[in-house]
Amino acid sequence: MTASHLDPTAAPKVVAGMGCRRGCAQDELLALLTHSLAQHDLTVDNLAGLASIAHKRDEPGLHELATRLKLELRFFSPNDLTPYQSADTASLLTRAATGSPAVAEPCALALATRLGGSAQLLGMKNRSDSATCALATFDREPA
Repeated sequence: MTASHLDPTAAPKVVAGMGCRRGCAQDELLALLTHSLAQHDLTVDNLAGLASIAHKRDEPGLHELATRLKLELRFFSPNDLTPYQSADTASLLTRAATGSPAVAEPCALALATRLGGSAQLLGMKNRSDSATCALATFDREPA
């Protein structure tokens, strides 16, 4: 057994912030997510949760992805995401569509902050034809 099997806190924990166009298929979201994780030598086993913007609350692909991965899917309002916005990731198109200048990165940071401390983005977001994915790491709070 490896150390991570003996101590679950030893394995890196990450969350994914997901943005997508209307009707984006679960398969496309999963492919983007696994690609994003693989860039950091991570798998879906490292995931502690998924997040998106409240505007996407009724998006079937996101719910299907969360169900398939057995992960909680949290939604954040544009106001919830304000503290996590960066001018580097702002998009006028995204703001017009969702009310938020960015989705993937601030959603990942918001969820990571809720689950632990020292939240930080893990690299840049990735894109597919219809979706975006950003990963954030966090430290578990002491029990």
